[in-house]
Amino acid sequence: MIEKGKGGGNTLTGLNFERRSDILSLIKNLRGYSIKGNVIYFESKEVAKSFKKYGLYRYLKLGGVDYQKYISKRLMPDEAIYVIRNNTLFVIEMKFQKVSGSVDEKLQTCDFKKKQYKKLMAPLNIEVEYIYILSDWFKKPEYKDTLDYIISVGCQYYFHYLPLQKLGLPVPDTK
Repeated sequence: MIEKGKGGGNTLTGLNFERRSDILSLIKNLRGYSIKGNVIYFESKEVAKSFKKYGLYRYLKLGGVDYQKYISKRLMPDEAIYVIRNNTLFVIEMKFQKVSGSVDEKLQTCDFKKKQYKKLMAPLNIEVEYIYILSDWFKKPEYKDTLDYIISVGCQYYFHYLPLQKLGLPVPDTK
């Protein structure tokens, strides 16, 4: 997608991020989905929970996990979605740049952060995936090595779009 361009054609099978978007707002607009608080439902069945910033730590506390026993400093995810079907927490970080800056180096921290989140979720036996949603700024040739690195350490990235299937969330019938 290009800035100020038209949206993609995959609005039924994934989430389109035109700018910094709230995942719950995007999901609730999909056919068959509804949201109550931070709980995501598909056809009235709970399929996931969404956590932002401190919400993840409230969830850990409810599960009897004291984060300080596992990591020395809190990490604050832009978004984290726990998908029940695959018992996985997807940490989703959104990086939308228009000029050079500190985000360049932040992209290189995904391996460390994914390992920290894995430590946090281990007591609950929950798997962790780390995904960046990026703006077109990062399609420039000078980001090739950084993008290759992200993949090489087991993290992922998408430009403006996140397929529901990648998260293990139900894909609405396109009929």
